[in-house]
Amino acid sequence: MCVLFFFFFLTRGLMPRTLDSQITLEKTPSYFVTREAPHRISSMSHDTKLIVVVRNPVTRAISDYTQTLSKKPDIPTFEELAFRNRSLGLVDTSWNAIRIGMYILHLENWLQYFRLSQMHFVSGERLITDPAGEMGRVQDFLGLKRIITDKHFYFNRTKGFPCLKKPESSSQPRCLGKSKGRTHVQIEQEVIEQLQEFYRPFNIKFYETVGQDFRWDSM
Repeated sequence: MCVLFFFFFLTRGLMPRTLDSQITLEKTPSYFVTREAPHRISSMSHDTKLIVVVRNPVTRAISDYTQTLSKKPDIPTFEELAFRNRSLGLVDTSWNAIRIGMYILHLENWLQYFRLSQMHFVSGERLITDPAGEMGRVQDFLGLKRIITDKHFYFNRTKGFPCLKKPESSSQPRCLGKSKGRTHVQIEQEVIEQLQEFYRPFNIKFYETVGQDFRWDSM
């Protein structure tokens, strides 16, 4: 599962009609890594609140590759795409799956238009292991009462992810779609370690900027 979602909240005039007690949202994963997005969103609303869900960039890259491989089985191997020269440890940052995980570079672009206080960062790992806790912090950030709690989730062992229980009027829970939860392609441990070293300085600067240690370097 590739976890990199980006949510932004706009003025009502630009979105579908909502009640005063409702919040309107838009979500698209590509916003965070699209160079022009911060300026365009800022020009529509300076008061936008932004929620970013991030996960270990190495895991994210492997997940991205696994997703692409399921649609294009004839693509080069992960190692071939990830490195310009593996023996020298030269990572190919032009490959989108690698570049997306350099979160601090994308964040610096957003900070030219938005205050850090307008952003909330969600751990993709904790969203799996403690969905209620992460959703609780999201509700706090939005100034909402904590309505979504542990009782609204159960763990789906087949998918390997939590599912959201629907209201009593519905018998079916809300789980990830068929394209999510695939078993990742097996990657050599040496390759993983090389990528961990590559991402380490980017991760550290990201932690320092957002004031949150995601502990990806200890995984």
